[in-house]
Amino acid sequence: MLKRSLFVAIFLTSCFFTAFSQEAQPKKELSVAHELSVIIASKYKIPELTPPPPPPSRWTKGTLLQLGFSQLSLTNWASGGLDNIALNAYVNVYRNYTFEQMFWENRVQIGYGFIQSFGDRYKKSDDKFILDSKVGYKAFEKVFASASFNLRTQMSNGYTYPANADPRLVSGLLAPAYFSLGVGMDYKPTKPLSLNFSPLTGNLVVVSIPELRTRYGNKIDQGAKLELGAQLKIEYKNKILQNTNINSTLNFFSDYLGAPKNIKVYWDLFVDSKINKYFSVNLRTNLVYDDDILIANKEGELAPRLQLKEIFSVGFSYTFGNFKK
Repeated sequence: MLKRSLFVAIFLTSCFFTAFSQEAQPKKELSVAHELSVIIASKYKIPELTPPPPPPSRWTKGTLLQLGFSQLSLTNWASGGLDNIALNAYVNVYRNYTFEQMFWENRVQIGYGFIQSFGDRYKKSDDKFILDSKVGYKAFEKVFASASFNLRTQMSNGYTYPANADPRLVSGLLAPAYFSLGVGMDYKPTKPLSLNFSPLTGNLVVVSIPELRTRYGNKIDQGAKLELGAQLKIEYKNKILQNTNINSTLNFFSDYLGAPKNIKVYWDLFVDSKINKYFSVNLRTNLVYDDDILIANKEGELAPRLQLKEIFSVGFSYTFGNFKK
């Protein structure tokens, strides 16, 4: 026991004197060459290594959402009327790609609206699905060789409501549906304006419901009809006022295989005026003239007629991405 205690005491004493002797030693001074190296190094700023910025994206994209809602409630109202609610929804999505002399533009438009009258019936007020895609390669100044595709249809059944009679089915999913593919030239004289002429354009008119085929120019046993002709499409998109934008698409088509002189016309106009970040006033109109589409008048006589639809709404509006309002 005594020997162990003596050994511990000697070990601790040795550690103490070793540490004291190290602290007592004077610190070594830097040599002249070392000091000179430190001074020279201090004059230079160490460069910061930062990764290069990522290349800019060739894609631009944007989404517009609009929703309009109204509600009417009547209680003991002397002049009459029916309680009802109405809703209009519209979605506009685009994805565009540009690379050197090439462009690829894509757009989807979806609209749906209804009126529910309590005491009457549910009625559809708007229903459309439109897909546009166009690709082009620069041929020379402001002119592009291009190919364009378009699909236009609706998503649910549509009816007319004659007086003192049951509703009559007049449209449905892919009844009709119009598929168009054209090859030609795209001329862009200014940024807001585009003129697309496709001397070789194929149209496919699809009517999936047999009883509606003759209404849209197909034979009763013809689910799809091919049209071959020329197409001129004029597009204009611009901000005309501080908070007001206009988007117009006018399309003319002449069918070589049918009656070339009977020009088919489709015109879509969209005017949007921003109130604030979340609300806007907008006007959407659609004009159609197609001599293959037969429409009944009040007397029930079927004939080609000018079609016009107008939707004016005030409501919620919001954008995502690069969509400019």
